[in-house]
Amino acid sequence: MSEPKSPTPTPGDTYKGWLFKWTNYIKGYQRRWFVLSNGLLSYYRTQAEMGHTCRGTINLATANIAVEDSCNFVISNGGAQTYHLKASSEVERQRWITALELAKAKAVQMQAESDDSGDDFPAVSPNSGQGGDCRNTEIQSTLRTLNSKVEDLATCNDLIVKHGSALQRSLSELEGLRVAVDMGEKVKQVTERATLFRITSNAMINACRDFLSMAQSHSKRWQKALQTEREQRIRLEETLEQLAKQHNHLERAFRGATVLPPSFSNPALGKKGGVSGKADASDEDDDNEFFDAMEEPAEFITVPADPKYHRRSGSNISGISSETGTDDQSVNFDELSLASNPESPQPLELEPVRQRRTRIPDKPNYYLNLWSIMKNCIGKELSKIPMPVNFNEPLSMLQRLSEDLEYYELLDKAAKSHSSLEQMCYVAAFTVSSYSTTVHRTGKPFNPLLGETFELDRHRECGYRSLCEQVSHHPPAAAHHAFSEKGWTLRQEITLASKFRGKYLSIMPLGSIQCIFEKSNNHYSWKKVTTTVHNIIVGKLWIDQSGEIDVVNHKTGDRCHLKFAPYSYFSRDVPRKVTGVVTDKDGKAHYVLSGTWDEKMEFSKIMQSSKGENGTEGKQRTVYQTLKAKEIWRKNPLPEGAENMYYFSSLALTLNEPEEGVAPTDSRRRPDQRLMEEGHWDEANAEKQRLEEKQRSTRREREREAVKAASPPEEGAHPDTYQALWFEKMDDPVSGETLHIYKGGYWEAKEQGNWDMCPDVF
Repeated sequence: MSEPKSPTPTPGDTYKGWLFKWTNYIKGYQRRWFVLSNGLLSYYRTQAEMGHTCRGTINLATANIAVEDSCNFVISNGGAQTYHLKASSEVERQRWITALELAKAKAVQMQAESDDSGDDFPAVSPNSGQGGDCRNTEIQSTLRTLNSKVEDLATCNDLIVKHGSALQRSLSELEGLRVAVDMGEKVKQVTERATLFRITSNAMINACRDFLSMAQSHSKRWQKALQTEREQRIRLEETLEQLAKQHNHLERAFRGATVLPPSFSNPALGKKGGVSGKADASDEDDDNEFFDAMEEPAEFITVPADPKYHRRSGSNISGISSETGTDDQSVNFDELSLASNPESPQPLELEPVRQRRTRIPDKPNYYLNLWSIMKNCIGKELSKIPMPVNFNEPLSMLQRLSEDLEYYELLDKAAKSHSSLEQMCYVAAFTVSSYSTTVHRTGKPFNPLLGETFELDRHRECGYRSLCEQVSHHPPAAAHHAFSEKGWTLRQEITLASKFRGKYLSIMPLGSIQCIFEKSNNHYSWKKVTTTVHNIIVGKLWIDQSGEIDVVNHKTGDRCHLKFAPYSYFSRDVPRKVTGVVTDKDGKAHYVLSGTWDEKMEFSKIMQSSKGENGTEGKQRTVYQTLKAKEIWRKNPLPEGAENMYYFSSLALTLNEPEEGVAPTDSRRRPDQRLMEEGHWDEANAEKQRLEEKQRSTRREREREAVKAASPPEEGAHPDTYQALWFEKMDDPVSGETLHIYKGGYWEAKEQGNWDMCPDVF
């Protein structure tokens, strides 16, 4: 019976053939049918037994393959199983050795992937459908197969190098032979090694062919699957957009169906105070609207004070609070309501020394998909990501900081207050007013360049001057100093930290704001809350402010705790609500503030306080009996056509207006910002890239010079030694904080027209 010739082994395929297996000393080697498949070597007595009886199996993943002589080899898995095998020839033995080594490499790879699969499969969403699971399983299986093919190629490559080197040595030895007797033996050896090299090369060729065939076959399927996924993504985005539109429609319908005053964000406390007496507002409605906050774990409840307090004189009121214990109490309350008195002069009604502009060019209608850029920024620091001007507004961050002074008259009134508690009410209202311009401002301000400045000189019109400077680039930090002839100074240093979370963008201002009044020497400090931009993926962008602010008077110990409630679709309360309580150093409450950060704020004098019932979270809330609420601040109306001018306020429209005599580093002179304002966005993007590259080059040069100048450099010192021009970093002895404080010289340099010390920023 002739023995069938075994085929050349193909990596990854089943390999079969006859081998002689050692049984015992009596029977010796016996002929058995061996099958190599899926990393397992099995044997049978005959081919007919393959369907029903397996005589033994060994796993090659943990097996050791050793060659004994020209035809014998041993397979062992550590002692439990050992196969002593013999092939009919050296060539046949080498075929099996090649097939076994390839199968072992594949089995080891599959075992490693099986060990790691426990970390991979949980990543699949549990909500995925059965079809998605099947697709994932199929892809994982295909990837494992391709990886095994690559391992086969690597093994074949090692074998080719091994046998090729042996063949080369034999050929070298053959060339050096002189005796004809040795020539025949060496020729036979070279022939055998050439045969082994041919077998290994054929295995390599077959493995390459299989890998190429599989890659080509699956490439078409994957391209089709990728196209399907793209189409599904487009359909999903369209569906999300439709849902966002339906959400907005339902929200508008809900607000339209809710009984609210003409200004939807008019707080409930304002209804009880400022607009009481309207015929369409019954007592029952007032009570329901007043206690809407009970749905949330509010810290306190306010109720109208007993009427006897309203009939008392000023001297009787002083018995409740010694802080305001003079007959001028009623005068102080009337003064607090000046902001809402239509007969009182408004800053915008003053005849300005200079006629300032009231319009800027309309915003071009350039469409750019925000998600196409922001999807690559999830979890990253936004200030380090270059963004096109399409997402900006034609103002820098320094100019946005200067916008905090739009309601400077609140600080003017605070400077005139004789009571520190009343002064605290003004300062708290000023704190809230700085957010009123952000409600529709979804555009991102330009990141200032290092050394960039911005001055806001309103000394002749409003009595104050303001200066901002970018004092650091990474992290971006801006210092601001403003002073008024009315007796107050405002200074702040703000560092913005921003993170993109996929659905929304969070902007966390870090740093402190301080306000000092010359007459009373009261020193206030506070921090800003978090700004969140929603609907980054689909829908209309909208902004929310949330968090808590503690305004502290470091001289007297007075404190105002402000709470910015985050927006909730299911809340019955007014959106953008702000509440606050003014307390003295002993913790006694004197005033309650309430309103919205985009509309107005009101305050109420506390006449009596008591502990009320437990709230929804089991916390006992304080009940304040207050006098009638009075308006302390109201937002100025936006100019006509503001929706086409980035929703700028009247002050914001003038911030980038060209002015003579400003520093060469002033934001008004920034070319990319000017081009954007004029509607040339393509040119603005190109100019923005030029400025950013110039800033990087300047920083590298400054670092090189700092390294050369250091002899030796201090340990841990950063090579970038930029020093601000108009501000100096120092410790504030009152608040204990470290910040950049204005060191003077700017306004004197402006009067002299001497800007030689200014760096080349633009």
